[in-house]
Amino acid sequence: MRDYRRPAAAAAAAAALLLAAPAATAAAMTAPPATTSYYVSMTGTRADLETARDAGCAQGRTGLDGLRVLFLGTQERGNVLRPPGTRPDTTAPRVAAARGAAVAAQWARGFTECRVSGATAVLALGVNNKSDGHVDSAAAGRAWARTVTAAARRATTDAVAVAGAVDAEPSWSSPAWARAWVDAFTSASPAPLFTMNSADGCPVYGSTSTACGNGWTVADVHYVSAGASPALVPVPQIYRTDGIQARQWANVSAWGVAHGHGPVRFGGALSQSAACAQRGCARTDNTPEQAWTQLFTELNSHEETRLDSLPYSTDMSWPR
Repeated sequence: MRDYRRPAAAAAAAAALLLAAPAATAAAMTAPPATTSYYVSMTGTRADLETARDAGCAQGRTGLDGLRVLFLGTQERGNVLRPPGTRPDTTAPRVAAARGAAVAAQWARGFTECRVSGATAVLALGVNNKSDGHVDSAAAGRAWARTVTAAARRATTDAVAVAGAVDAEPSWSSPAWARAWVDAFTSASPAPLFTMNSADGCPVYGSTSTACGNGWTVADVHYVSAGASPALVPVPQIYRTDGIQARQWANVSAWGVAHGHGPVRFGGALSQSAACAQRGCARTDNTPEQAWTQLFTELNSHEETRLDSLPYSTDMSWPR
């Protein structure tokens, strides 16, 4: 993986944990143990903090190092968040984005109190790129950078490094909206930004097309996933059991090589088998091992996209 070191103390701590991630190399060809990441529906009550602390404790007890993501939903006007998986007309409560920093601090506290085997975590606080929240994308990116910075200051433990995350999907915004969000975040924060993105409608490896869904191109997907800044850490969605998403991401990496950017240095693979078991999915329920193996195998099937390490495997879940 690339060197993620940054001058800020929080970024330096994140870099140390990133570089200490569990090894999963080409020689081994074995998926790392999977961590659990969560969709978080905040209510603005004390229950938010208790749930976060319990979730952190549960992950600490696994004794596993690695990435965990908390997806907090959609940014809306007034610097509030709409819960994950909802539309603008939902009656679900909106909660101040600043609440995310408190949730992160409690997750880190629970992880640290309960951890075994000296486990460490990179905790990435994430939102999505749904533009139906009617916020300016650059302002939203800067605002989320402030939330991540506040979370890093409040999570006073050497066991957990706080980073940012984004779930950027072509179907949810224009490419310009997503590009501006990523640019604003990386300009406002030295923290790593984990890009947990999809490549909806993009061509697979070997195609001459560059068109993706909703007016996006492969260039757009590459930019918001890896190309915008060295701070970006791509951990793409590899949900589909037919393997097409791995082939799409191999093509994104090959596009980068062809256009002078080099291969994408992926940080891992994202699955959603736990979330599917809770709410149901059709052919998008890869296990963490299947998701990681699909991506790793596909990338190493092509000379220009090969990589030696794919450190992270994490699986999405709804609160239990």
